[in-house]
Amino acid sequence: MVFKLIRPAPLTEKVGSRDGCIYLFRAMKFIGWVPPKSGVLRYVYLFWTLMTFVWSTTYLPLGFLGSYMTQIKSFSPGEFLTSLQVCFNAYGSSVKTAITYSQLWRLIKAKDLLDKLDLRCTSVEEREKIHRVVALSNHAFLIFTCVYCTYAGSTYLSSVLSGRPPWQLYNPYIDWRDGRGNLWLASTLEYVVMSGAVLQDQLSDTYPLVYTLILRVHLDMLRERIQRLRTDEAMSEAENYEELVNCILDHKIIIMFCDTIKPVISGTIFTQFLLCGIVLGLTLINVFFFSDLWTGIASFMFVITILLQTFPFCYTCNLIMEDCDALTHAIFQSKWVDASRRYKMTLLYFLQNVQRPIVFIAGGIFQISMSSNISVAKFAFSVITITKQMNIADKFKDE
Repeated sequence: MVFKLIRPAPLTEKVGSRDGCIYLFRAMKFIGWVPPKSGVLRYVYLFWTLMTFVWSTTYLPLGFLGSYMTQIKSFSPGEFLTSLQVCFNAYGSSVKTAITYSQLWRLIKAKDLLDKLDLRCTSVEEREKIHRVVALSNHAFLIFTCVYCTYAGSTYLSSVLSGRPPWQLYNPYIDWRDGRGNLWLASTLEYVVMSGAVLQDQLSDTYPLVYTLILRVHLDMLRERIQRLRTDEAMSEAENYEELVNCILDHKIIIMFCDTIKPVISGTIFTQFLLCGIVLGLTLINVFFFSDLWTGIASFMFVITILLQTFPFCYTCNLIMEDCDALTHAIFQSKWVDASRRYKMTLLYFLQNVQRPIVFIAGGIFQISMSSNISVAKFAFSVITITKQMNIADKFKDE
């Protein structure tokens, strides 16, 4: 099987939680984010890293700006909106890429913490859960890849077949109006640059989902361990107490894991929230008022891409808060009534710590959840309402 990691591996194979990040880090290695530690190949690889940042992170947003300064009069309303919606997203993508790349050491450190959590996963049931979440995480990354690549490919083909470059980036060396060959050449170069940016954007959008999917599984296994406390009559009181302490240590590692990835998530999701409403609004205006069939298909794929950038992760954040509540209930409902005083005091300490839910904050300002995601998405419909009330679309069509 080509993509065997999207299916749970048999229990005879050794699989760890970090394996859920395999596709994610393979893509990072391909785009130039994970260089070899030593040797001549390291310097060759760093040159590749430099090229991807020069073209996909730096040139792309500047290329949009250059085209607006030199070719703004040649844009039709639909072409301008198609370009503008991607332009905003390109600037946001460059910021997210810079944040993710500069904080990549946190994502690597988080994988080491997952290894510590895996040491406690000894039962068959827990190993099955690890195998399933590894497959789910890699499957999710593959779905994101298909959607993002479909957007880039559909925009490329629909634009070229319509007789124009897909994003009309500033290119002083190739004039696509001089001939069909130049059109394909200019469009292909744009597609290559955009493909690198799309992959960088995908990495910045998928790592929060991948890491939190794995986090949820470990929270669930911790809840089950808490429910089993003092249920085995063969265990002594000292052994029960030791098991409680191990649960507390598991929760401590989980909190360390969250604290490690929170600064990265805070920056990238905050950037995406700032852009999501206006980009989605511009795209929907383009779809409703200016798109033909092919442009509409490409814009529709772009809408799906924008929604994928925030919705799955925000939904997972809501589920994590529910998981934290389930932990609290599991502790309170465990068999502690006839336990020793030392056990009860330790359990009370554990209960106090667990009552603080795991919450991710965007930019240190507002909580990442479905409600915040919906609030951001509502801005897109506000943009459409303003456009309809002011007849902006009709005015553009008349010009």
